[in-house]
This record gives sequence, structure tokens and C-alpha cells, in this order.
Amino acid sequence: MKNILNKKLIERYSRQIVLKDIGPSGQEKIIKSKVLVVGAGGLGCPVIDYLSRAGVGNIGIIDHDKVNISNIHRQSLYNSKDIGKFKVSVLKKKINLINPEVKIKIFKERIEKKNIEKIFKNYHFIIDGSDNFNTKFLLNEYSLKYKKILIVGAISKMDGHIFTFNFKNKKDPCLKCFYQTKPSDEILNCEFEGILGPIAGIVGNIQAIEVLKKILNLGKESNNKILILDLLNLNFRKVQFNKKKICICKNF
Repeated sequence: MKNILNKKLIERYSRQIVLKDIGPSGQEKIIKSKVLVVGAGGLGCPVIDYLSRAGVGNIGIIDHDKVNISNIHRQSLYNSKDIGKFKVSVLKKKINLINPEVKIKIFKERIEKKNIEKIFKNYHFIIDGSDNFNTKFLLNEYSLKYKKILIVGAISKMDGHIFTFNFKNKKDPCLKCFYQTKPSDEILNCEFEGILGPIAGIVGNIQAIEVLKKILNLGKESNNKILILDLLNLNFRKVQFNKKKICICKNF
């Protein structure tokens, strides 16, 4: 197999390559990986930022929104000059400056049933940075159908939730196994509930770490757990949940 790491890439990623759990072979896995980030807001920005710096070779970004002034306090890749511009267009330019080695594909649209299959087929890993449960459940359903690895994030006030699903394992539960009924979207709506800006950065960065761990096959499996962050009191806990007897994931 041809070695894709040249001198320039080795220097760029040297602080990662030196880690014994990564090394040159691990860095090559990162470079060859394809990650789709759904949502270019408070969670999507740190995810896209750090995955591009880590060297993820192909990153897809889907979002239909434009930057507004209320985004800037928590969406770390935007500034006041970006107001009124499409988020995905801004991010493509900024990531090209951060790491021109990364291929960025943008989708200036909302992810829906009519386009999800076409978009999904090109990516190995799906990161949810959306702000509504309809999108989260849609990603859950199609990640399950196509055996993708899905990392879901949610933030509100001073709290964060992270789920990691590896749907290649048929025994594992899905997002609907955790929620008995669909919660109100107001829980995730920063306009209604509010959000302390750095909370988004912390949760998004953990999502980025989770996908890198999955790419490299590192660490303990967390597929049937939710990580709950209470950052007001600095409490982090993991809660295990099981596959429900009646759930969409029983059909796959």
C-alpha cells in the first residue's frame, strides 16, 4: 500500500503521530476517513474545526442557515463580518485556510428524507449538530439503515448530552430506545432556553474526540450509554440504556 504521508504531512500532524495509539498508520486512517457534519452551528463549528486540524481527509457540511449576530457568542468559526452569509460557504473558506489538505463538500440545504440517502452514501461517520429532534431521529433512522457510526450532541442552558452509536453492531440500541416519546424542540432551542457559549465548544469537542476514537478504534465502547454533562456543577456521568423491545432498530 502506498504511503500517503509525505514530509509536509508528517510535520503538520507530528504532535498526533507521536502518540503511541496513533502513529503513522493511525494518521493515514484519519486522512482516509469521510465525515458528514449535520449542522454548522454551536456544535458543528468545533467539530469541523478540530477534525480538519486533525487531518480528516473528507468533511461534508450540511446546513441551510445564514450567520446572524446572535450566533457569534457560541459558534466559534464566525465573526461579525460573516453576518448574512451562508454558514457552509463561510466554513469552506475558513477550513481551507486552516488546512488546505482537507476536502470540504458543502450542502446548502436542510437534510430531509428526499436527499439523505444521496448525501449519506459518501460518508463513513455522521455527526449530529442539529437543534431539533426531527433531524436527530432522521439521522438515527438512516444511520441505522446504512450501518453508519452516528455521534449525537445536544446542548441547553449549561448542560450537554452526547450519544455514540455504532450501528454495525445489531445488538446495540438506537436513539429512539432512549427517548420514550419525542421531546419538545424548545429544549434544544437556544432562543427559548438559552445557552452559555462555551458549553457548545465543550460538547462539540467531545463529539470530535469520539469520531476520532472510532476512526482509530480506540478506547472503550460507549454505544449503549449517554454522557451527561452538568457544567454548572462540573458533574459528568454516563447512563446505560438498553435496546427496547418495540423500536425501529428491531427492523434492521
